[in-house]
Amino acid sequence: MAAFEYQALDAKGRQKKGVLEGDSARQIRQQLREKGWMPLEVSQTAEKQVSQGPLGFLRRGPSLSVADRALLTRQLATLIGAGLPIDESLKALADQTERQKTKAMVLAIRAKVLEGYTLAKALEEYPRAFPLLFRSTVSAGEHSGNLAPVLVRLADYSERSHESAQNIRNAAIYPILLTVVATGLVIGLLTYVVPDIVEVFVKNGQELPGLTQAMLDVSYFLTNYGIYLGGILVAAIVVFSRLMTRESFRLRVHHILLATPFIGRFVRDVNTARFGSTLAILTSSGLPLVEAMRIASDVVLNLPINQSLTEATVRVSEGGSLHKSLQETRYFSPIMLHMIASGESSGELDSMLARTAEQQEKSLESTVSGLVSIFEPVMLLVMGGVVAVIVAAIMLPILELQQMVQ
Repeated sequence: MAAFEYQALDAKGRQKKGVLEGDSARQIRQQLREKGWMPLEVSQTAEKQVSQGPLGFLRRGPSLSVADRALLTRQLATLIGAGLPIDESLKALADQTERQKTKAMVLAIRAKVLEGYTLAKALEEYPRAFPLLFRSTVSAGEHSGNLAPVLVRLADYSERSHESAQNIRNAAIYPILLTVVATGLVIGLLTYVVPDIVEVFVKNGQELPGLTQAMLDVSYFLTNYGIYLGGILVAAIVVFSRLMTRESFRLRVHHILLATPFIGRFVRDVNTARFGSTLAILTSSGLPLVEAMRIASDVVLNLPINQSLTEATVRVSEGGSLHKSLQETRYFSPIMLHMIASGESSGELDSMLARTAEQQEKSLESTVSGLVSIFEPVMLLVMGGVVAVIVAAIMLPILELQQMVQ
């Protein structure tokens, strides 16, 4: 039995779309006719995904947001924990899913399970919706016979990751908005306000102070060449984006980021926290440490840190301890290394990794809050200073004119 997406017309001529399960497209058409509907198109879910991509780009299927994946995972964990077989749990999950694409995906996964595939193997059909970390953890849960608890941990991990990313985005909204508004205000003053006011003194033949003349020159440049400057910036962004697709260039940029004050610490905290939380969920689900490290390294986006973790994985596979191997990377904080060493010596590495991940995430949130709290007053001071310079440039010729009158 497979999942089929259909389009049909009901008795009143209204178009209907949905997903049905059946052995063939012919059986689905028969089901639609029995309902009094005229089938227009019936296609198997997997076939439709292959045909949509002219170069095969859509063969991997749809994607899922972190929040949607966490919700599906928690619902599936509840159903399996209640004693339902995996195929019946997936059927119930599909029935209560309102989005047609998600429903089609769940039913297609169920069809693979009914064919004898494991759940982890069935999820491989949708790598964009269920990444390697997710599939590997599910596979470990299936082999250990603890799939429901593993799914609960996966849901918790997904929700924590989503919440952490959301907190960082929310914290960045105000500084970004403040920067955009401040930049727009300064450009508006220089291109519209300053020229109109200064023009009065120019027409009177008054010699302008140096500061006022400098502001006038900047205003002239922005008014006449601003569009070219904008074009250059856009071109630079496009070129930089193209260069970032090259690993050698991306490696140099990532090295520069790590060496930059404040930014480097933030990048290290983000990547080590992501590695620690991922390693915690994998090892607690029953994956061997080396395999867990290999998968957890893939979620680290900074190339120098990623390469260091790959080398650390090799050292662990050769018999080295985890905390010493991570210490040699020089990217992990001393407290994190100490907690991992304590977990190794006490035989409670899984629980200690979970505590370490939680501590790292809290430290990261504190770092973000600190950076934002520093940025806001600095930005206000810079903005105030720029506006003060512009006001001074406008007021200086007025004051000189008053002195001449007196």
